[in-house]
Amino acid sequence: MKKMSIKQLAKELNISTATISYIINGKAREKRISEELEIKVQKYVKEQNYIPNHLASSLRSGKTKIICLMVEDISDVFFAGVAGLIEQIAYEKGYKIIYCSTKNDTNKTKELISTFFSRNVDGYIITPPNGIEKDIQSLLNEKIPIVTFDRYLTDTNVSYVGTDNLNSSYKATKHLLDQGFKNIAFITLESTQSQMQERLEGYKKAMAEAGKETIIEKIDYSARLQDLPINKIESLLRENPAIDAVYFGTNYLAVSGLKAINKVGLKLGKNIGMVVFDDSDLFMVHQPTITAVAQPIEAMSVQLINILLSHLEKVDVYTSQKAIISGELIIRECSIKKAISKL
Repeated sequence: MKKMSIKQLAKELNISTATISYIINGKAREKRISEELEIKVQKYVKEQNYIPNHLASSLRSGKTKIICLMVEDISDVFFAGVAGLIEQIAYEKGYKIIYCSTKNDTNKTKELISTFFSRNVDGYIITPPNGIEKDIQSLLNEKIPIVTFDRYLTDTNVSYVGTDNLNSSYKATKHLLDQGFKNIAFITLESTQSQMQERLEGYKKAMAEAGKETIIEKIDYSARLQDLPINKIESLLRENPAIDAVYFGTNYLAVSGLKAINKVGLKLGKNIGMVVFDDSDLFMVHQPTITAVAQPIEAMSVQLINILLSHLEKVDVYTSQKAIISGELIIRECSIKKAISKL
């Protein structure tokens, strides 16, 4: 490919650089440039394999047309689903997406924010770990549009999109109780993040209303990919044989839970029930199928990109917006007492 400048194109075509710039950037109609000239320029640009100098363009306009999507783990089914939908909508609006994973590491998140700020990205969509409130506020002070999602920052006036974790968790727990399960354990993360706290509160609320004792096991996030979660869940089940159902606060904890249940010798859907927060294909095909709270990925994605785009259109006036969307409880075999008795 030839690396031509817009000045060289203008010289070859004997027209102004401004005219070429308007045509390349889709503003021919707006600037009342003739269709004949527009076609001529587009044809020549294509023949020459011209590559626009986006850095120079961004310096002139102050815009790079790039959005940074910063999530906990881009390989996670939930975050990957959101990323795919956001990318599609953003592309239709003329924006490109840069992805990165924070691994819930505060220092890494700070470094990533600094790196992309120096590269002049137009806006951020972030799942924020604890401890980056000042960094978020600094971006807002610089009039950089931001939308947080999945978890929110209580002390920062920033836009947020997320699932109604508390009520969705309450409904999941109440479903188990309504089915006749009495000793329901809640397996969650050792976390102060808003979404995990709300899922815990939803479980506690339903158990309190039913007059049942809570059974809570918290697992360190950093150990989620090791054998520790399996061992802790196994120990919980062995030490509390009265447990007749388990509710997992995340889908990856549920995977460890399935392994622990097998090690203990319990039969899912026969002598122990199960519910998971955050659905995945595994829970649809597992035998018996597993009840799960499905997060509203499509609705969240649309809200996320639309709110960010609204901020990008009015960068001088940042008015935070909130969108909290209900999750869907998908009831399957392993949480239905009548179905369990027949398995």
